[in-house]
Amino acid sequence: MTTFPAPTIRPAAPSDETRWKELFRAYREFYRLEPSEEVVSRVWGWIIDPDHECQGLVAEADGTIIGIADYRRFSRPSTGSVGIWLDDLFTDPEARGKGAGRALISQLQTIAAAEGCSVVRWITADDNTQAQVLYDDVAAKTNWLTYDAKPAQL
Repeated sequence: MTTFPAPTIRPAAPSDETRWKELFRAYREFYRLEPSEEVVSRVWGWIIDPDHECQGLVAEADGTIIGIADYRRFSRPSTGSVGIWLDDLFTDPEARGKGAGRALISQLQTIAAAEGCSVVRWITADDNTQAQVLYDDVAAKTNWLTYDAKPAQL
């Protein structure tokens, strides 16, 4: 079995814009979201805005960004605690198996521990079986179902 050096994980920086946008577009395409440069640019703006709740990490190997993770903190009234919500996790398909996803999640767990957060949580599509192999190894699957309600029309 081939082993790869662990990727370096660091916060996203303004100089990462081009590569981050490439990976975020691919992430959106994977989830069959309508292409939108407006959305891509807006989210990048959130990631690099130090006052916005969304933050980003990148996984780098051999000088190339191979993965991204976008996250934010969320209040958990039922437990009186704060968690970290992993919104987006994506690894370049050509770099899968090099440990980027695992390293990004691990860094979020480290951040959560340092901040006294109670959980790192995320969702994935039920047909995203490749990612679920990793997720089942690093986290416990919950029995909670997710629902989306549309805003009322005013």
